[in-house]
Amino acid sequence: MRSAKLKFEKRRIRIRHKISKTSNRVRLSIFKSGRHIYAQIIDDSKSITIAAASTLDEKIKKLKKSHCNIENAIKVGKEIAKKADSVGIKDVVFDRGGYKYHGVVKALADAAREKIKF
Repeated sequence: MRSAKLKFEKRRIRIRHKISKTSNRVRLSIFKSGRHIYAQIIDDSKSITIAAASTLDEKIKKLKKSHCNIENAIKVGKEIAKKADSVGIKDVVFDRGGYKYHGVVKALADAAREKIKF
C-alpha cells in the first residue's frame, strides 16, 4: 500500500506537469505547513518568483490571531492579488500543489480571484 506522502508527491507532480504543459501563463503556487501558508507567483519560462506573500509577512503577522487557518488564508490571498496587480499580472494558472481544493486552499484562491483571473 502506498504511503500518504508518496501519493501526495505523485499528485503534486501530475498537477504541475499538466499546468506547465498546457499554459504559458505565470503560476500561482501555494504551500501549506502546519503553522503557515505561503503563496508565490512564479514565471516558469524565466524561472523567477515575481511576487510572494505568506502569513510570515509583517503586514499579515500583525493582523493574525492564530496560525494557518481560513482567515489568514484570505489575508494572504488578498495580499498576493494586490502584489500581482501592482506588477501588472492579470492572468495566472492556479497550482494547488497536490492539496485538495478545500478549506484553506479554497479560501486563498477565492480571495485572490478578486484581482487576478484564473
